[in-house]
Amino acid sequence: MSLKYSDASGAEATSNSFWMPDKYKSTTKRTDDGYKVCNDIIMCFQERAKIEKQYALQISAWSRKWKPLVEASPMYGTLLKAWHAFLTSADRLSELHVEIQKSLVTEDADKIRNWQKEMYHKKFFGGFKETHEVKVGFRKAQKPWTKKLKKAGKMKKLYHAKRKKERVAIVRENSCKANQTTSASKQQKLQGDREKCSQDAEKVKQRYTKAMEELNKYNPKYMEEMEMVFDQSQQLEQKRTIFLKQIFLSIHRHLDVTNNESFRSIFKDLHQTLLSVNDQNDLKWWRNTHGPGMPTSWPHFEEWSPDREKITDKGKGKKEGGKVVLQSLRSGAD
Repeated sequence: MSLKYSDASGAEATSNSFWMPDKYKSTTKRTDDGYKVCNDIIMCFQERAKIEKQYALQISAWSRKWKPLVEASPMYGTLLKAWHAFLTSADRLSELHVEIQKSLVTEDADKIRNWQKEMYHKKFFGGFKETHEVKVGFRKAQKPWTKKLKKAGKMKKLYHAKRKKERVAIVRENSCKANQTTSASKQQKLQGDREKCSQDAEKVKQRYTKAMEELNKYNPKYMEEMEMVFDQSQQLEQKRTIFLKQIFLSIHRHLDVTNNESFRSIFKDLHQTLLSVNDQNDLKWWRNTHGPGMPTSWPHFEEWSPDREKITDKGKGKKEGGKVVLQSLRSGAD
């Protein structure tokens, strides 16, 4: 289970404590990770932008495919208008998702890149100046304390070794005393060894105690300097957190189509068109266009009139031909 902020003050001290030598490295690494996280956010929402664009293209293609089919369908009147409104709204929706895609790729991503340039300055030989400054600050604050810690550790190791040697001398002395065959000179020698070990241990104990006193005396200054550098890192992280919060809110604003006025307008207009479907109007239109309501010219008696006849060229030819034949017949009779 990860450690919660509220639990941190009550956590057990471990060798991984921030105050131990080089354990500040997770904090310096956080500075580098902050830059990397910004890149990851850009990549994450660029992928989302591709999805938005793909959706826009697919819904636009769907609209283009069905428009001629809808227009050529037997549907008519307000129902046809309602069906067609879905395709129109799809076109508008496609444009909206293209705008979302552009916002994610350009506006939000560019904000992050520009912020990275302002907050992270690359060193000539790699890495970031900000990380280097924090690392050097920690190293400088920790150096004198670490030196005293190593001295105290050395004294501790030597003191424990002396006490161990004293313990061995005591065991030998007691064993010798328990053995009645042991000579007095040997007992006296073992006693002398034990006394010398005890004296040596006490001398080292004084040096160890002094080293620990010097270390603990320096702790407040050490903690103050370490916290000053840590606060420097915290300030950079605070700026990053506040900035990325604003970025996430911006991304949310772009993706949250429910609060987008254009989105609401699309479906409001579509809804109004659907509500305008009117069976009476459609039936009346059909009646007047294809039914009993159509205007018509009823058959009635019409008198013949020469003016109404139209003699065509073809008819003229036939009549003139008939006259020629009739004249020939008459000439033959004569």
